[in-house]
Amino acid sequence: MDIEAWSRDNPVKKESWRTVLTLAYQSLGVVYGDLSTSPLYVYKSTFAEDIQHSESNEEIYGVLSFVFWTLTLIPLLKYVFIVLRANDNGEGGTFALYSLLCRHARVSTLPNGQLADEDLFEYKTDGVSSSYKGFGLSLKSTLEKHRVLQRILLVLALIGTCMVIGDGVLTPAISVFSAVSGLELSMSKEHHQYVEVPVACIILVFLFFLQHYGTHRIGFLFAPVVITWLFCISAIGVYNIFHWNPHVFQALSPYYMYKFLKKTQRGGWMSLGGILLCITGSEAMFADLGHFSQLSIKIAFTFVVYPSLILAYMGQAAYLSKHHSIESDYRIGFYVSVPEKIRWPVLAIAILASVVGSQAIITGTFSIIKQCSALGCFPRVKIIHTSSKIHGQIYIPEINWTLMLLCLAVTVGFRDTKHISNASGLAVITVMLVTTCLMSLVIILCWHKNVFLAICFTFFFGSIEALYFSASLIKFLDGAWVPIALSFTFLIIMYTWHYGTLKKYEFDVQNKVPINWILSLGPTLGIVRVRGIGLIHTELVSGIPAIFSHFVTNLPAFHQILVFLCIKSVPVPHVRPEERFLVGRIGPKEYRMYRCIARYGYRDVHMDDVEFEKDLVCSIAELIRSEGRESTNLEPESEEVEYEKMTVVGSVFSTNFDGVRMCEDAGPSGSEMREIEQVPEVPRKRVRFVLPESPRIATGTREELQELMEAREAGIAFILGHCYVKAKRGSSLVKRVVINFGYDFLRKNSRGPTCALSFPRASTLEVGMIYHV
Repeated sequence: MDIEAWSRDNPVKKESWRTVLTLAYQSLGVVYGDLSTSPLYVYKSTFAEDIQHSESNEEIYGVLSFVFWTLTLIPLLKYVFIVLRANDNGEGGTFALYSLLCRHARVSTLPNGQLADEDLFEYKTDGVSSSYKGFGLSLKSTLEKHRVLQRILLVLALIGTCMVIGDGVLTPAISVFSAVSGLELSMSKEHHQYVEVPVACIILVFLFFLQHYGTHRIGFLFAPVVITWLFCISAIGVYNIFHWNPHVFQALSPYYMYKFLKKTQRGGWMSLGGILLCITGSEAMFADLGHFSQLSIKIAFTFVVYPSLILAYMGQAAYLSKHHSIESDYRIGFYVSVPEKIRWPVLAIAILASVVGSQAIITGTFSIIKQCSALGCFPRVKIIHTSSKIHGQIYIPEINWTLMLLCLAVTVGFRDTKHISNASGLAVITVMLVTTCLMSLVIILCWHKNVFLAICFTFFFGSIEALYFSASLIKFLDGAWVPIALSFTFLIIMYTWHYGTLKKYEFDVQNKVPINWILSLGPTLGIVRVRGIGLIHTELVSGIPAIFSHFVTNLPAFHQILVFLCIKSVPVPHVRPEERFLVGRIGPKEYRMYRCIARYGYRDVHMDDVEFEKDLVCSIAELIRSEGRESTNLEPESEEVEYEKMTVVGSVFSTNFDGVRMCEDAGPSGSEMREIEQVPEVPRKRVRFVLPESPRIATGTREELQELMEAREAGIAFILGHCYVKAKRGSSLVKRVVINFGYDFLRKNSRGPTCALSFPRASTLEVGMIYHV
């Protein structure tokens, strides 16, 4: 689906069944790789040390019953039938839920929000203000009034996000290590441990090295690999059921869970940390929703993944119920139940499936870090789009190599699935708990349902997840400390960056240059105005940044056209091209000063420098043209009031753009379009504006457009404020440490603004300034 083609009058057409089935097929390779490989390690992790496999089979039947009902209640009931509906204009994940809540309850921590943002097409609230009643209205007002509650909500979303990043470290480790563990059946226990770890590390290094080239070249293999794997485990499961124990289906009764806990007691409760791994990857159904559709993901899970997993677990249980003389718990695993004749082919398919499952979580980690960075909650990093055709395929070098080093450290450090599974289980269940908490707010604030329904949802699913969470947390010293340490580290980084960014913006707001000071300087600003366009980057959406006064007082000359450029993110997934820019004028016309706000959603791809320059200049030209048409209706006294009036101008690359277009080097043919053309005296790039049919242009408007063309031909310079943020005197010790050391370290080691990266260094001017916050 082309999101950029949506419009209010032409909504997306209902998908055909062929499209839905195609998306369902593709989702098997992208979404379900991690979930489908869970049979490799669930039984092995469950019987690691807490419980023993006995002749009575009560343990194995109880574990199977737990696995069946966990898969049924969490992925199938909670995610497929409920959570998938809480999408943010088709996007899913922890931050999508947070973004949805921010728009409905005005709890966004983005400091530069505007009322104009609420007019965006994807900023849907469905008449929220008039729909709240009773508890919903009081909850909304409470959240909006108390900053502490807003911070708690942000921290909750960040915890879920940090655990997803931690899962990006642990999932590849446990998936690949468990797949390689099939080698244990072909050699002695003393020797296989010296083979498993090196082989797993080699595969992991290859997996992370592959990210640089993008997955679009081999992505077409992902779905066939996962389908082949699901067919293998379900076929082996059916064979084991009929060959060893056709009555194993009786264990699906919840009664066996009661018998299991009654017999095993504390050991059975602790073993739930291993059973929990059967739903590893369930969150990916929601997180990867933006690449597919609700119906396609539901079909793929309900009719393919879910039955295959149930058959696989039943088959393993059927085999183990007839084999009690296994040498040790170490040999209770997936490959024991695989017939010896096909063990090696299954091993190869398992390794491929684990690589595909790991690839999905790594890509998801890249995606969620991009979202956090766009919303000001993560330091700016280099984002490379590995495919020009497929939306969302990105590569972040710094994150990729950090994940690889952490993943190798976990694999080499633990050397077994028991400790890695304990760590992975805690990360998985924490994300699910966060989703449950945020969903309870979505039910009240976004869906306007009764508070009783939200309480029932939270109590039912929250109690199940809390049980698994407690079983995982009790194994803190046996590996569960890893996701806590990782998430705590990333949480400190994210909150420090967010806090420093917020304080920096507050300083900008408090130290804005008053418009009267600019007006007192006159049209020349007291300096020489030379040809060209000066782009001054600022985070402010209104007012003039303090750093501009440094330019005016210290530089002898400045450009004839000044544009205060703000590139901001809004809490929606995508901004349509026709809503991209907000353009306005600062001061009277003769000052030639403009403000341009470029708005992007947290999943939008930023334009390159050439496209952005054209869009920027054309948006200013369109503002000049539209003001020229309206000038006859304005009284002279009202001009000063309109200095900060902003106009929505679309991108020239939007499908239905009908404003001013810019042509370079050659103009369009035909007599239907009217041109304003400037031929310079010296050979240089030729620029002209092509205007749509309209009444005759006023002389003043024509002169202003002419001057804009001359400035564009002379070139564009990008002026960037290089700020040094320090805690002001009298600040607390914690604030001084966070700002002077934490935020300063992150700022020095992060990338510059996105717009600064796309402009040539020769055209960039950096001016230093100290911020005392």
